[in-house]
Amino acid sequence: MSVKVEGLTKIYGTQHALDSVSFEAHKGQVLGFLGPNGAGKSTTMKILTCFIPQSSGTAKVCDIDVTENPLEVRRKIGYLPESNPLYYDMYVGEYLEFVARVHNLGEKSKSRIEEMIESTGLTNERYKTIRQLSKGYKQRVGLAQAMLHDPEVLILDEPTSGLDPNQLIEIRSLIKQLGKNKTVIFSSHILQEVQAIADRIVIINKGKLVADDTAESLQNKLQNQVIVKAEFKQNIDKALAGQILGLKSLEQSKDRKWSFVSDGKGDLRENVFEFAKQKNLTLLHLEKEAYSLEEIFKQLTRK
Repeated sequence: MSVKVEGLTKIYGTQHALDSVSFEAHKGQVLGFLGPNGAGKSTTMKILTCFIPQSSGTAKVCDIDVTENPLEVRRKIGYLPESNPLYYDMYVGEYLEFVARVHNLGEKSKSRIEEMIESTGLTNERYKTIRQLSKGYKQRVGLAQAMLHDPEVLILDEPTSGLDPNQLIEIRSLIKQLGKNKTVIFSSHILQEVQAIADRIVIINKGKLVADDTAESLQNKLQNQVIVKAEFKQNIDKALAGQILGLKSLEQSKDRKWSFVSDGKGDLRENVFEFAKQKNLTLLHLEKEAYSLEEIFKQLTRK
C-alpha cells in the first residue's frame, strides 16, 4: 500500500485532535477523506506530509516512516493544502519553474511544466502574475505545483474550492484520471463530489475514525433505515402522521410533503399506503429513497 496509518494520535494540551486513527490508501485508488470542521482531517494531512509530528502511532508513505525519513516522504508526496500558499508576485510559468528547481527536476522541468499547465487549464494564464488570477485559477496553480514532480501520492485538501461548475468538472476528471496510477487522498465539504470521485471513503469525527468503506457499502449497512418520501393531498399534522406503523422518525419538508424513516421492520411504503387508506387521505406521491452520502455523513457525525 502507498499510505498506512496506524493508531495515529495528536494531542494539543488536553485536546485529542486525533485519537488512534488507522486506515490505508492504495495505489490506483482515490480516497475521500471526510469529517466536520475540527474533526482532524487537516491534522492528519499535515502529519502525512511531515509538517507536524504525531503524539503517538505511526504513519508511512510508500513504506517510509514520516518520522524516521521525512525528506524522502516529501519526495513521494504532492500536497495541496487548504490555504494554498502561493508567491503572488511571481508569474504562473515562473512559479512552476521555481517549484521544478526545488524538486531538482533538471532536464524534465520544461516538459513537466508544459504538461501541468495544459492538464490544469492554465495555458492562457501562464504569463499573468498569480496575484491577477481568480480564486479558481489560483487553485489550479496549486494543483499544478502538487503534481509537477510526478509524485506517487497526492494529498489534496479541498482541491476544488473556488472553482466554477465547468472548472469543477475538469478538475474532478483530472483527479479521477490521476487516481488510476497514483494514490490520491482528498478532502472536500461537497459530499456529492466525494461520491462522484472517491473509490473509498474515510470519515472521522472529533478525532476518531467512524467509517472506512465504499459509499455503496456504507449505504447498504444503513439500508434497514430506509427513507420514504410521501405527499398527501390533504394537510395533516405531525401527531396524525406519527400513527404510521414502523416509523423510526419523521420530518415534514413542506405543507403536504413528508420524509419517513423506517425502523427496519417491513416495507414502510405499505404502512404509509395503509395509513392513507384508513384515514381517507389521498396519497399523491410515494417513493422509497436510499441513504445518500450526505445522510450517512449526518448519521455518523451527529453526536
